[in-house]
Amino acid sequence: MPLQIIDRRLSGKNKSVGNRERFLRRYKAQIAEAARRAISGRSIRDIEKSENIHIPSKDIREPSFHHGQGGIRDMVHPGNPGYVRGDTIKRQHNDGGSGSQASDQGEGEDDFTFTLSKDEFMQLFFEDLELPHLLRTHIGDQPQWKTRRAGFSTDGTPHNLAVVRTMRQALGRRIALSKSAKRHLLELQEQLQALQDSGQGESNAAAELKLQIEQLQQKIRSTPYLDTLDLRFRAHTKVPVPISRAVMFCVMDVSGSMDEARKDLAKRFFILLYLFLTRHYEKIELVFIRHHTQAAEVSEDEFFHARETGGTVVSSALQLLDEIILARYPSTEWNLYVAQASDGDNFSTDNGQCSQLLRERILPLVRYYAYVQVVEDEQALWQEYAELSAQFDNFAIRKATAVSEIYPVFRDLFRKEGATA
Repeated sequence: MPLQIIDRRLSGKNKSVGNRERFLRRYKAQIAEAARRAISGRSIRDIEKSENIHIPSKDIREPSFHHGQGGIRDMVHPGNPGYVRGDTIKRQHNDGGSGSQASDQGEGEDDFTFTLSKDEFMQLFFEDLELPHLLRTHIGDQPQWKTRRAGFSTDGTPHNLAVVRTMRQALGRRIALSKSAKRHLLELQEQLQALQDSGQGESNAAAELKLQIEQLQQKIRSTPYLDTLDLRFRAHTKVPVPISRAVMFCVMDVSGSMDEARKDLAKRFFILLYLFLTRHYEKIELVFIRHHTQAAEVSEDEFFHARETGGTVVSSALQLLDEIILARYPSTEWNLYVAQASDGDNFSTDNGQCSQLLRERILPLVRYYAYVQVVEDEQALWQEYAELSAQFDNFAIRKATAVSEIYPVFRDLFRKEGATA
């Protein structure tokens, strides 16, 4: 019979973890949709918090059997002074209702409210997303290792004891040690039986045979059932495996044309990207680049909170990006990703240089380049990027002009291959 482990830990209002996980599995689609609706109204500081979500009752209503219209139903109403046998009673309906779902029939029902923990919310939030075209690179200076079975050994820890192999070894040893003794014992017993049949069972020869038989039986009985020589342990060895090393370059425009609303949209996109990468990928590095007329590599805190501003020269960021790749992240060893957010405003003479840098230096090296424009107007930079997007499969451009559009655009850019939108 297979071993079954039942988790009966309690979690909140005496509801078991098993019941909670079962509910999440059964109504996963409804909960995920409610979580996506909830994120659109959050502020940047609240993105990674838990959430109270509301699921329409119709989405979680279980099927039930009930009586249909027509037919004959005999019922007894105790203490009924108004009807006698044979009277027809009109079917009763609830004439009023309360709740969030209003209807012209006067009926209603409250939505079901369910609290998702922080981890549950973020798991649903990023469940069907991944980095596109992620490949394993060759083993670097600090390779990863995995354990592989390597037969059996005569020493090891108790939890690695191979019981079946040990018992097989013990059985083989007992057979090998006792086989000749048993064969000799059988011969002596036949000789003794022959003497007894001939009437010499009390002779000196018979006594000598009996002594030898007893000594052989004692020798067979003294053979240990299990000896330390029989112990066999499962052996393991560590072998190097290819590792997936990735780096994400976050490039944000902080020029004067990026007002607070546009910066807020860009920051929302990068915060989603940051949470997604740090939760789903252990071996990934993040490089933050801010630019106006000049570009600089900054820390995470400076990237999201610094207030420096100026004019706009997008090529300065792309040039710095190219220099960092050449200096620290060779494409033969790293999966390179770039995410850029901007309002598309740039000096007209700089757009051609941006296109040239991307076409000749950056796009041939990176696995994926995602550009998000936070305004609707299509300026010259957008036109240049649109032409590149048509030429390179690893270059994607999108627009997100409102808070509610950030998450759909983010999901569209990093959706798993084959997953539904």
